[in-house]
Amino acid sequence: QVQVIESGGGLVQAGGSLRLSCVVSGFNFSDYSMGWFRQAPGKEREFVAAINWRSTATYYAQSVKGRFTISRDNAKNTVWLDMASLKPEDTAVYVCAPKVRPYDYQGAGGYDHWGQGTQVTVSS
Repeated sequence: QVQVIESGGGLVQAGGSLRLSCVVSGFNFSDYSMGWFRQAPGKEREFVAAINWRSTATYYAQSVKGRFTISRDNAKNTVWLDMASLKPEDTAVYVCAPKVRPYDYQGAGGYDHWGQGTQVTVSS
């Protein structure tokens, strides 16, 4: 049984910060790149950040580069998304998933086993 569980979301004022966590079980976490995506109501799922299996490469959407940091600890089966300088346009449900197909990091089609997500709301 594959489980991907996100946590750490909440309500924060613009300029604030949050740390999201994604804990994985049911598969070999260290074999897979991991990605964070976000989805706001009425919008398509949007790439946020990704990290390869050995933490030697990270990828960020231009809209979050310099503000967000993705990291992982394979011994803990956990990937984090540290978010700083939050903006109202960052408001969304943030979801985490392993990259299971050799597609571009930026495309949702490369990922599967999405978690239920954690809500991030940024007020102005």
